[in-house]
Formats: sequence, C-alpha cells, structure tokens
Amino acid sequence: MLPRVETDEEWDTVVPDETLMRPGVEDLCARLGLGAAPISRFPEGSQPVYAIGEEHVLKLFPAAAAEDGIAEGRVLSFLHGRLPVPTPEVRDFGPYVNGWQYVLMSRLTGAHLAPAWADIPQDGRERLVTETGETLAVLHSLDPAPLADVLGPAQWDEFVERRRRSTVEQQRRHGLADAWLDRIPEFLASVPLPCAPPRSLLHTEVMQQHLLHDAEGPRLTGLFDFEPAMIGDPAYDFVGVGLFVTRGDPRLLRRLCTAYGRTFDPAQLLAYTLLHVYSNLPWYMKELPVPPDAPLAEVAEAWFGTA
Repeated sequence: MLPRVETDEEWDTVVPDETLMRPGVEDLCARLGLGAAPISRFPEGSQPVYAIGEEHVLKLFPAAAAEDGIAEGRVLSFLHGRLPVPTPEVRDFGPYVNGWQYVLMSRLTGAHLAPAWADIPQDGRERLVTETGETLAVLHSLDPAPLADVLGPAQWDEFVERRRRSTVEQQRRHGLADAWLDRIPEFLASVPLPCAPPRSLLHTEVMQQHLLHDAEGPRLTGLFDFEPAMIGDPAYDFVGVGLFVTRGDPRLLRRLCTAYGRTFDPAQLLAYTLLHVYSNLPWYMKELPVPPDAPLAEVAEAWFGTA
C-alpha cells in the first residue's frame, strides 16, 4: 500500500523511495489485472511514472496532487484520436488508496525528442515544428467546455492578476538577480494582455521533453504529460514552444506559427513567460543566454521573435 502524501516533506520522503513505492505499484497492477507484467520506473517526471510491460504506462498522483491525476485522466480521455499527433489512450483511471490517484494509459512509440534534437538536421527540425504547430492548432480549436469542471481558471483576467502579484517573488525564490527583478513590474505594465481571450484547451508545457519522435521520419509520434492542462489564452501555450521547442530560432518559430495559423507579439509571450505558473527565468536564461543588461523587450524578441 502507498503511504498518504499531503505535504512537501512527505512527498520528499515517499515519492523518490522505491522501497515505499514499489509494493503499492505492484498491488495496484495486480488489481488492474497486470500483475504478471514487468514494472520499470521512468527516471523523468515530477510524478512517479512506470512502464508496465511493453504496452502500458502507470502514472501515480499522491493526495497532494490528486486533482492533477483526475484532470489528466479526463483530458487524455477527451483528446483520444482528436489530434494529429498521438496522445496516450486511457485504459483506466481513478482513486487507489490513501488519497492516491492513478492513470493507466497506453505506451506511445518513438524516442524522446529533447536528447535527439542536436543531431536532427535543419530540414528535419522544420518538419517537426510544422507538426507541432498543426497539433496546437487542432488542440486550441477544440471546445473545452466538457472539461471546465476539472480545469481552470474560471476567469482568465483574475488568473493573470494573481500571477502579476506573485511573479517577482517567484523569480526571487529562483535566484533571479535584483537588476532583472526590478525590470519586471514595468515591463508587465507595458504589455496589454486580453481580459477575455478565446477559451482554449492548453497543454501549458509543450516542449521537446514532452514530445516523442520517429528518428527515421522524422515525424512526431507522441505528445504526453497533460497533468498541468488549463483552459485559457492560446498564446500561453507558446511559452514552452518558444523556449523549449524552437529555442529562440526565429525561422523555426515562424514556420511553426505558419502551420498554427497565426503569430504572437513577442512581448506578449515574454509577459506570459513571466506569469506562467512554473516560470523560472534563471533556468530559461541558462538555456537561452541573454546579455545581463538587455531590456526585457530585447529578451522578448530574442526568444519569441519570428523576423
């Protein structure tokens, strides 16, 4: 059985410890009729995720993140067969014990895109970002109303305002230098963001780390990790795209946006970068370095420009 996990301290004690996790995973697999399948934990991810044989993946959510498990099960069930790129098919999801939730899903084919990116030639990259743009266009065109009971925010403008109030302190906790912190409020005040944008289903973390590909194609073979999905402004999904898919390459972002069907103001995308729930500007600056004295408007153009 899995111990109850409700606090950060319990999470740090239980979730990384396979001597605590493995008996519960084996018990749950037996209940799901998969007791004979080999079990192997994936090293990546914030939640504990296991390969169950060759065909299944089991993702677990402790009580502290139970709502994320319910949301992912619902979103994946809603999306199955609707996108140009495959998403995991839900085989079962629901509560386990002590507040844990689980999602049992199909295992996608292909290799992780992030470690392969450096060796993919330019024409292959162009093909992959085109498929990413086409996939986002379909995702954002779907009516998210059937998911409104499990996904937020209810009011986009209220979400943006809450994030405005907390973003400087969040970046300070991540170790952002004071010189950068001082620029954030003025920059955010200078960028108009829509109060009531189209309500689209958002992945929120479209990045190479959540994409699979066929190296022989190249083509995308999977998009996964929908636990942080939201309903809101489509531009919000282009934060991860610009930082971790096209990675500051204006030609690739232009191609992706052409496939998507529209472009976005770089300043708006940097504003959403700062306001993103998981925003970590020091990390982004290590991935895509910028001069220490660069105005934020120049950072926006460097990361999200298409010229």
